[in-house]
Amino acid sequence: MALFGIADCNNFYVSCERSFQPRLEGRPVVVLSNNDGCAIARSSEAKALGVSMGAPWFKIRHLTETEGLVAVSSNYALYGDLSMRVMSILADQVPATEVYSIDECFLDLDNLAVPDLTEWLRGLRSRVRQWTGIPISIGVGPTKTLAKIANHLAKTSPKAGGVLDLSRRADWREIALKRTPVSDVWGIGWQWTGLCVMNGIRTAWDLHQADDGWVRAKMGTVGMRTVMELRGVAVHGLEAEAADRQSCCVSRSFGEATAEYGHVRDALVEYAAAAAGKLRRDGLLAGIVQVFAMTDRFRRDLPQYSGSASVTLSSPSASSREIIAAALKGLDRLWKEKFAYRKAGVILLDLVRPENVPRDLFSPPPEKPDSLMSALDRIESRFGRGGVRFGLARPDAPWRMRQAMRSPCWTTRWEDVPTARLE
Repeated sequence: MALFGIADCNNFYVSCERSFQPRLEGRPVVVLSNNDGCAIARSSEAKALGVSMGAPWFKIRHLTETEGLVAVSSNYALYGDLSMRVMSILADQVPATEVYSIDECFLDLDNLAVPDLTEWLRGLRSRVRQWTGIPISIGVGPTKTLAKIANHLAKTSPKAGGVLDLSRRADWREIALKRTPVSDVWGIGWQWTGLCVMNGIRTAWDLHQADDGWVRAKMGTVGMRTVMELRGVAVHGLEAEAADRQSCCVSRSFGEATAEYGHVRDALVEYAAAAAGKLRRDGLLAGIVQVFAMTDRFRRDLPQYSGSASVTLSSPSASSREIIAAALKGLDRLWKEKFAYRKAGVILLDLVRPENVPRDLFSPPPEKPDSLMSALDRIESRFGRGGVRFGLARPDAPWRMRQAMRSPCWTTRWEDVPTARLE
């Protein structure tokens, strides 16, 4: 029998902030989205105050005075670095892992030679907390879906101590499934949730007991796989090698709406360069560059416009110069005067590995390694993103994001590295 685990960082973004700011422990904390727009992460204390996911900042700002709420701007450089550290610790301790998201990682626990798996996992949990400051919960089950359910209960049950193994006893599994709403089952979206509830299926146990014919007719093969996983039949294996991405998007909402072509151009240059850098890190090339720009859809008192344009490259490329040139060509096609643009972005499509680029008699020669791009990547690797830039966009340009409450980049910027002194 296969055995899967999943490690999930608790309130990850908030935990990252607390890792370097102990004063935030025990206090209600929210992390805000780009431009400090809405809450995208909440501590347990903030949830207890009734702060909902996606709550606009202007609607909860009063809680800073009445309830001591602390708000911080999102710091993705910090979150990404701490995620990498957590994942590397986990990868060192188990035969194989599958990084599922920035704060979740599936673990291969099959045939792990330890006398007591639960105690061993609690030790692993303590090690991650000690080395990174990030608290995690670990769920274990004979399938990925059951491991996800175990993880949720491990996170919410004080008795579990942060670790729950549903592979040990069948009666535990039944109790767990009966306590889990069908909406919380991995892979069951809101549409299937409505369908299930309408047919009397309200818990994971009800879905586990559902008639196979009804599941196949109403939920198809994908739904049947979920049911089989709930029954303990491993349908989804561990994907140690992540599949290549099909597209790459870099987009941002502007700090302020702008009607100036130069501002939108500078933003797209930066976004295109960032997208090209992602491609090079993944070893991919893009065949199509798509750009878009739009006005603020929430301002109904202003004229509205949303435009996009696609530019096909002569041959697939990951060169920032070529991708930026194509993005600017697309901007010229979609640009309309007298509109106040609030968001823009670059999407790279038709991604392919260099060795898989289709060839024919008239195709240009394969792209050779670009020494300039390699040098740029080395500089950014050493000095951080933005060490070298295309163009001369001002740091205080109106399109740049508002991040008035962002914490320092404690682990990715030399000048922000914390210091300790012995008196």
